Amino acid sequence: LYFACYEKLKKTLSDVIHAGGNSHVANGAAGCVATLLHDAAMNPAEVVKQRMQMYNSPYQRVTDCVRAVWRNEGAGAFYRSYTTQLTMNIPFQAIHFMTYEFLQEQLNPHRQYNPGSHMVSGACAGAVAAAATTPLDVCKTLLNTQESLALSSNISGHITGMANAFRTVYQVGGVTAYFRGVQARVIYQMPSTAIAWSVYEFFKYILTKRQEERRAGK
Repeated sequence: LYFACYEKLKKTLSDVIHAGGNSHVANGAAGCVATLLHDAAMNPAEVVKQRMQMYNSPYQRVTDCVRAVWRNEGAGAFYRSYTTQLTMNIPFQAIHFMTYEFLQEQLNPHRQYNPGSHMVSGACAGAVAAAATTPLDVCKTLLNTQESLALSSNISGHITGMANAFRTVYQVGGVTAYFRGVQARVIYQMPSTAIAWSVYEFFKYILTKRQEERRAGK
């Protein structure tokens, strides 16, 4: 769903914005829409996973957790964190896809299957996106953990919303606090995005090659 949506929208928007060429605006927009669909499909799974991972979780099976949440809290509980997730993921994926496509233009201008260029471009794209969105990740973590040190500096004693989290982080540690953990986040994302793009481009190449061989056989 994620890559299929991205590829379709990238082609459609690129033809409109820059016919026959590559448009960074189209790449970023396609990444944003793909993220909307991906997170809409995966958010319920994330809610169930987190509830089953909690210490002394009462749920033994996924189906038990789904039924209990649906019965006690309604369908809306599966999407309570959806907007917060999008606040984080849309900027990340927009930067990620735009950087990957830009690097492919530089390293692989003919856009052929080239495992080395896909891996390097994927790793660098993940690193750039991770570094750029670290402030959002820091604020999201604060919202999820309600860290005691931050709570003591907050007037209300409870942190709600990204705007409140941004203000609290600045009060606690200044501008540098927004980039705490940036190295760990970059190190985590680089192999993840490198593997994702390498695997995706491999299967894209194999499937496209088979389609071309079938057409030639006909």
